[in-house]
Amino acid sequence: MITNSTRQRSLRGHKPTRPTPRSANTADHQAALAWRLTPRDRWIIRMLHEHRVLTAHQITALAFPSFRSGRQRMRELYLWGVVDRFQPFVTIGTAPMHYVLAPAGAAVLAAEDGLDVKELGYRHDRAFGVAHSLRLAHTVGVAEWFTALVDRARHDPSSERTKLVSWWSETRCARHFGDLTRPDAYGRWNTQGAEVEFFLEFDFGTEVLGKLAGKLAGYAALAQATGITTPLLVWLPTARREATARRVLHQAWRELDDPSLVPVATAAADLLNPDAAHPSPADGVWLPLHRAAGIGSRCELHRLLDAWPHLPAPTTETDSESVRELDTPLLMAPAPSPMPPTQPPATSRGPSTDKEATPQ
Repeated sequence: MITNSTRQRSLRGHKPTRPTPRSANTADHQAALAWRLTPRDRWIIRMLHEHRVLTAHQITALAFPSFRSGRQRMRELYLWGVVDRFQPFVTIGTAPMHYVLAPAGAAVLAAEDGLDVKELGYRHDRAFGVAHSLRLAHTVGVAEWFTALVDRARHDPSSERTKLVSWWSETRCARHFGDLTRPDAYGRWNTQGAEVEFFLEFDFGTEVLGKLAGKLAGYAALAQATGITTPLLVWLPTARREATARRVLHQAWRELDDPSLVPVATAAADLLNPDAAHPSPADGVWLPLHRAAGIGSRCELHRLLDAWPHLPAPTTETDSESVRELDTPLLMAPAPSPMPPTQPPATSRGPSTDKEATPQ
């Protein structure tokens, strides 16, 4: 240690900041939020409740035209007590700001849904607990995966025909399917008139592959219980790990009573083109687990339907309707649309000069 001491840069932690006055969550403050919050703000509140934590970069890619405009608006929401924020410790560089739902934001969300905050299932300490969770990187990674899809849809020349239709969090999936299996997320991707729904298993390279393969039995049981065959997408960090995972997954898949109930496709993060303007999981990096007549090599996400011609089209029932039917007796806010409001009002930045808008 004397001859090879740690560099000072590696010891850098949080930068000291001056305390910032924030609004108290009072009845008067709740009344003021009624005219301060825009539809986009309310969408961000719902997304944070659904997915627990989103980074500044993810929120910008999801809802703002530039990082500067997103940073300014998120600072206002923080000062109003609508969101909270933290920065994880990193030894090199600075981590992006991470945002979670704050009490004022939870009160707004509960009021919109006609619930008490307790019925919403919100607790401030639990919301902030994700900052110390050992699954923080995994949660942020799943959000980054779906954010890339939304970013692709926003910048697609044919954006009218490209959209992430649904994005359910791990918590919501556990509420619906937890007695049989617990996917990391559920989603629907629509492009060029083809819509594919899927469960996502997001592998960070730390899970034992045998455990990952063992989940196929749970997905098969879910398909048998519901009568709905839903593809499973397995996302891995490297092509090398993907090759190993495919061997393990294929062995477990062949041992299922009816393998057709669990269509599986894999992809690796390092297969994405780093020079592309908006690389995303929608790119041609997917490979079905079994050989398919319609797929000869890796394909785009929506073309996986060619490999599974036996799959019926996804139902058109809305997320909110299905949640209201299934989420009893414990009520839960409906799943937000993955896509933000397209045309926020001109006053979306909120008042900045009015004395009443100044945090007390």
